Amino acid sequence: MSLQTTIILISIGLLAGVLSGFVGIGGGVIIVPALVYFLGFSQHLAQGTSLFILLLPVGILAVSNYSKSGFINWKFGLIVAIFFVLGGFFGSKLALKVPPSWVKLIFGLLMAYVSINLIFSGYTSIFSDES
Repeated sequence: MSLQTTIILISIGLLAGVLSGFVGIGGGVIIVPALVYFLGFSQHLAQGTSLFILLLPVGILAVSNYSKSGFINWKFGLIVAIFFVLGGFFGSKLALKVPPSWVKLIFGLLMAYVSINLIFSGYTSIFSDES
């Protein structure tokens, strides 16, 4: 592995970690696109690697900080986590049967949709009394 690749991997990890702790994103939004664009991974390889990265250490220190501040609903989180595992299993089975170009297209459209909604909801809340 080259020094340049190592630096890219360290940068991806730091950026994903900071954004995960700051706004709750990381894997799909940061790691997957970074692996595809900066290291030339296929969509499937990037997704599989991202899932591996998140498998065990997923935000343990960030969760600790939020928990200490009383900002975790453990009951709701557990329910979502259980079904997240099941969904991840079936979603990965489906993704591996679909051509990578389709997976990349669906991924991009989903990110665009989420981005546009976040931008407009943030923009409108700036000019209203809501936060």
